[in-house]
Amino acid sequence: MTFWTYRRRDNLVGYLFVAPALLGSLAFVLVPLGLVGWYSLNEWNVLGGTFEFIGAENYQRLLADEKLRSALVATAWFAAGLVVLNLSLALLLAVLLNQKLRGTTIFRTLFFSPVLVSLVAWTLVWQLMLQPEGSVNGLLGFLGVDGPNWLRGDTTAMISVIVVQVIKNVGLNMVLFLAALQGVPAPLYEAAKIDGAGPWTRFRRITIPLISPTILLTSIITIVGSLQVFAQIAVLTQGGPGTSTTVLIYYLYQQAFQFHHFGYGATISVLLFVIVAALTLMQWRMRRKWVLHET
Repeated sequence: MTFWTYRRRDNLVGYLFVAPALLGSLAFVLVPLGLVGWYSLNEWNVLGGTFEFIGAENYQRLLADEKLRSALVATAWFAAGLVVLNLSLALLLAVLLNQKLRGTTIFRTLFFSPVLVSLVAWTLVWQLMLQPEGSVNGLLGFLGVDGPNWLRGDTTAMISVIVVQVIKNVGLNMVLFLAALQGVPAPLYEAAKIDGAGPWTRFRRITIPLISPTILLTSIITIVGSLQVFAQIAVLTQGGPGTSTTVLIYYLYQQAFQFHHFGYGATISVLLFVIVAALTLMQWRMRRKWVLHET
């Protein structure tokens, strides 16, 4: 019997096609995850050249770390503000730009263009604009309003970081929502309008259910992204004033690369991974309750 049958050759071709993706996932995802888990069980002093196994001591330190709790609170505030503002504004813009009006293409390009700008360059420009003598306070002064020192107040610093991030990325979710809205059959709106349904009823009963898969996608992307914000914090506030904008990933950076506690930094990485995985899994499980056609 011939060993190289047609079925085996076909399977081999399939394995060869998926091999680069599998090797990439192994080298850049699974192996790093395993190494982070191993490093979290050790105390690694790069400057001293020591690598000592300490078991669960880093995890015990994690539970007793007051600064970590502060970082978790700041992360929660940042994530909540970013997700609510980003998704709401993106959906509003998508609904407005889905109308058959002249000039909508220009506005679509305008709102999406910040997504294409370098993150660091974008943040540096906003850092200058948010200074006490910057253009934001200059505009407020022209309107007769005395603007605050945006990056030096506990509340205003967090608001500033959220707004800068929302303006940068709202265009991406807007495009996704816009594509979903254009896929809603127009006869459904016409039939509902004939039955006497108003704009809000049509939006709530037709639009939201039919674009709910896109809402799930954008919510997952935005929540995961909100937990991974770093460059904006590093450039705008450096975690300050105090620790008011020290989110979890910036606290991880401080522990690992400023204080050289690489073992403890790896432990915080494990915590971040657990939080992201738990939130993503929770949203995926809850999709059956509010995403159309999910069972």
